[in-house]
Amino acid sequence: MPRLSEVIAALENLWPAERAESWDAVGTVVGDPDQEVTRVLFAVDPVQDIVEEAVKLGADLLVTHHPLYLRGTTTVAATHFKGRVVHTLIKNDIALHVAHTNADTADPGVSDALAGALDLRVVRPLVPDPTDPEGRRGLGRVCELDHPVTVRELAARAAERLPATAQGIRVAGDPETVVRTIAVSGGSGDSLFDQVRAAGVDAFLTADLRHHPAGEAVAHSPLALLDAAHWATEWPWCELAAAQLDEISDRHGWDLRVHVSKTVTDPWTAHAASSTTPAGAPN
Repeated sequence: MPRLSEVIAALENLWPAERAESWDAVGTVVGDPDQEVTRVLFAVDPVQDIVEEAVKLGADLLVTHHPLYLRGTTTVAATHFKGRVVHTLIKNDIALHVAHTNADTADPGVSDALAGALDLRVVRPLVPDPTDPEGRRGLGRVCELDHPVTVRELAARAAERLPATAQGIRVAGDPETVVRTIAVSGGSGDSLFDQVRAAGVDAFLTADLRHHPAGEAVAHSPLALLDAAHWATEWPWCELAAAQLDEISDRHGWDLRVHVSKTVTDPWTAHAASSTTPAGAPN
C-alpha cells in the first residue's frame, strides 16, 4: 500500500499547488505523510456529512474541491463546525487534501468534466493560462455542440445530466434561441462575462449568477445564460479526478479503492415555483 506522501505527490502532479490563485488555500490540511492509504473518497465540500461518510467507508484520505479553511483560522476547537471536521478526521486517521483553483484550470479540469457531463466538445479554455505553451490549461471552456439545440433543450439536458438540486437550471434570455457554441465554467462564473462575450458564443452555463451582472449581460447582447447550482457544476470533477487517481493506482500497482461521494451538499434544500403572476406584481 502507498504512503500518504506518495499519493499526495501524485495528486500534486495533477494539480500543482503553485497553479492555485494567490488567495486560495489548497494542499494537505490534515494527515500523517507516513500513514498508509488504501481507500480514497472524493467530494466537493469538506463538511461534517462528508467526513462521516468517509468514516463509514473506512477511507484513509478525503479529497475535496472546496477548501476547509479558505481564510485561515486561530482555532480548531470542536465547538465550531469546522473544528469538529478536523477532530473527526484526526480521530479516525483520515487525511484531507484540497484541490481548488488549481483543479479549475487543470487539463483536464473542473470545466472539462462539466462539458463532458453535457456531451459538449471542448474547443479551448475560456481564459487561457499564459504559462501553458500548449494553450490547454485555463479557466472555463469554450465548447461546441454536435448539433444545434434551443436554450430550452440545452437547459433540459443540463437538468437531466447534472446532479439534481433544489434550484435546477435557471435561464436568462430567449428559451427558443438556437445554441451552437457555449462557454462553461464550473462554480461561480459571473466575473467572466467580458471573456464570454469576447468568445462570441451563443450561451454561457455556470453557477451563482447575480441579478445585476446577469441583467447587464443579456441586455448587452443576445447571450443566453444557464445558471445551475454551484455544487452541481463542480461535482462531475469528482468523477473525473477519481478516474485519474484510479489510473495512477493501476500504473503503480497500489490497488487503491477510489470512491466518489453522492451526498448532496448543495445548501439549498427546497424550491417553490412562482405562479405565472407573482403576488403583488402588476397584471
